[in-house]
Amino acid sequence: MPRLSDVTAALDALWPPALAESWDAVGLVCGDPAADVGRVLFAVDPVQQVVDEAIAAGAGLLVTHHPLYLRGTTTVAPVGRAGFKGQVVHDLIRAGVGLYVAHTNADRADPGVSDALAAAVGLRVTGPLVPDPADPEGRRGLGRIGTLDDPLSLAEFAAQAARGLPATATGLRIAGDPAAPIRTVAVCGGSGDGLFEQVRASGVDAYLTADLRHHPASEARQAGPPALLDAAHWATEWPWCPQAAREVEALADRYGWALSTQVSYAVTDPWTAHAPSASSVPSSSPGAPR
Repeated sequence: MPRLSDVTAALDALWPPALAESWDAVGLVCGDPAADVGRVLFAVDPVQQVVDEAIAAGAGLLVTHHPLYLRGTTTVAPVGRAGFKGQVVHDLIRAGVGLYVAHTNADRADPGVSDALAAAVGLRVTGPLVPDPADPEGRRGLGRIGTLDDPLSLAEFAAQAARGLPATATGLRIAGDPAAPIRTVAVCGGSGDGLFEQVRASGVDAYLTADLRHHPASEARQAGPPALLDAAHWATEWPWCPQAAREVEALADRYGWALSTQVSYAVTDPWTAHAPSASSVPSSSPGAPR
């Protein structure tokens, strides 16, 4: 059985901390480097539900994509407005479970978060959307560009993507002609409306990401192609969890570690329900937008 320090060193090699954004908080958050680790649980969010699952599963390490403390803190006390984070730290330490974060470094890695997203929605990756200039092989970077083996209409591709991603309350939003042919698609796991310039320069038919805001999306559509598909943030990043688990299983086989992996299927997307509009609002109705 490996020590936590052995496992985290291997994870640092898979998702080098140097690839993370300067504002990010990645790596080991808590845990005794000398402790033995027999099981690793993978999840997107280090929330209480996931921590409880890790403890119940007997995991020695919880690996999450999202950081617990992204903006820093002066206390881990389990009280106050952010007391839930302190409670997570106390529960993890009390149970002997380490917490490791792979965030923007996992986004840029090869394979990374967007590789898993592309595979989930049926795309064959041809390269990164924003290549890492430090990668001579041209495989690392933000986002991915992929192709469909056979062209689909936008409506058909959206349905395929919805089937491939885990279900959430918000589902998948589409902007564009449902009948438009789609062959090439850019994807970015998580919030991706800051990459519209690179997406347009890539010449793809569609762009699938999450957290698209009104003004950037509206301006992007007014400028013309590509079509847009907006999924839930959590849903676009969850496919990385089984991909990461397979990578760690391969490492365990290589090093002869007695180490098992587990993926959390807990839906930690913050939105829990969706109330669709019953009908459009007539322009003559009181209170209608003018």
